[in-house]
Amino acid sequence: HFRPRRHLMTARHHHFEMSLRLTLWNHITGATGMPATA
Repeated sequence: HFRPRRHLMTARHHHFEMSLRLTLWNHITGATGMPATA
């Protein structure tokens, strides 16, 4: 079963979204000393 345009988010947007969540999570949990990933 093949559906074109199945992925609603681009990889770039997805990466941005995950890094944003990680930053927010680190802020909430007070995590420190984590290496920053670009």
